[in-house]
Amino acid sequence: MDSNLLKAFITVKNEKSISSAAKKLGYTQSNITSRIKQLEKNLSYSLFHRTNRGVVLTNEGEKLYPFAVDIVKKVEEATSQMRNINHQEVLKMGTTQSNATIRLIPIIEQLNKDFQDMKIEFNIDSSLNLVEQLLDYQIDIAFINGNPNHKDLEVLNIFKDEIYFVEPKDKEAKNNLLVYRDTCAYCLHLQDYAKQNSDLEYKTLALQNYELMLGLTKAGYGVTLLSKSIIDKFGYTDKLKLTRIQSDFDAHLVCRKDYRPMIENYLRTKL
Repeated sequence: MDSNLLKAFITVKNEKSISSAAKKLGYTQSNITSRIKQLEKNLSYSLFHRTNRGVVLTNEGEKLYPFAVDIVKKVEEATSQMRNINHQEVLKMGTTQSNATIRLIPIIEQLNKDFQDMKIEFNIDSSLNLVEQLLDYQIDIAFINGNPNHKDLEVLNIFKDEIYFVEPKDKEAKNNLLVYRDTCAYCLHLQDYAKQNSDLEYKTLALQNYELMLGLTKAGYGVTLLSKSIIDKFGYTDKLKLTRIQSDFDAHLVCRKDYRPMIENYLRTKL
């Protein structure tokens, strides 16, 4: 069974839309439609009901889905293993936005210098999503905030981060929690911190821009929670009131225990 057809099937199911699946996979809508029709022809079953709101699985599609996920996962794992059978040809890296901001570029530059023949692929996502991608063999390593404490994951390296509650220096802040994303670990920690240390009702604003978060905090538009490295990077260290807090947000470089990269020792000792 063609794993490319199955990957198209899985993506359409997850996206609930052929057009959205085509966009995610980087193909035309007609290409994805053709793949689904080919898979249905091979199996002699219709896999989707077409509705005005998208597509949903038929009973046959529901039965196929877990097998398809397992097959695609195994094919991708085998492909990656064979690519790297003699040396680390490809390194798939995931990182949170905060780690990307303060350490991704220097690390990629270092890896490019020391492993000139190795291709580096990376994506940026939340810690929770990166853990899922590791468990599904979609990436080799990930920089996440905090220790995942998962039985299938191995910590390769730890990068210390000082975390600060950030307020305006010379004015009272409005009751806004300024965060990068409302699903990120920093946001959840900030919400808990505000609840424990104030009786005020706060509104959470996701801005997806660290410099904007810092500038608005300085202007009194709200408060935030950030790594000292990010505050320093954008030049706001002396412009804001900083209160260091205890947290478990040290950056952890992790991989699967059963799927360690060939450059494991380098990642443990050289970064």
